[in-house]
Amino acid sequence: MNNTDLVFQSYGRCCNRDEFFVDFYEYFMSSSEAIKKRFVNTDMAAQRHLLRNGVLQLILTARGMPDRKLKALGESHNRSNYNIQPEWYSLWLDALMKTVRRHDPQYTKELENAWKEVLTPGINLIRGAY
Repeated sequence: MNNTDLVFQSYGRCCNRDEFFVDFYEYFMSSSEAIKKRFVNTDMAAQRHLLRNGVLQLILTARGMPDRKLKALGESHNRSNYNIQPEWYSLWLDALMKTVRRHDPQYTKELENAWKEVLTPGINLIRGAY
């Protein structure tokens, strides 16, 4: 089984509980006061839905789906729109890995490395649109 398959299955296990997405935002917002401020007036239920889809898009793109949706995410998150700072993507990935570690009962350090390998190209595509 390749890394994209491992990550796809891991994400399926993580998505079994809505707490996965709640915990992610707890970790992510606690990583930076500036990030926390970005979510003050946010509909978090809607935001969690967007996260669920965004992570899936990263995985599906790594599995060979066209990168059109990731390019659109990059455009919406660039300096002219949501102005998501490039350095925040590392904090985002760290928060995601902490959440996977907590919620995937089959977590291993090798699985975490697979997640990073699978997601990093897509994250870099989004960040590169800044």
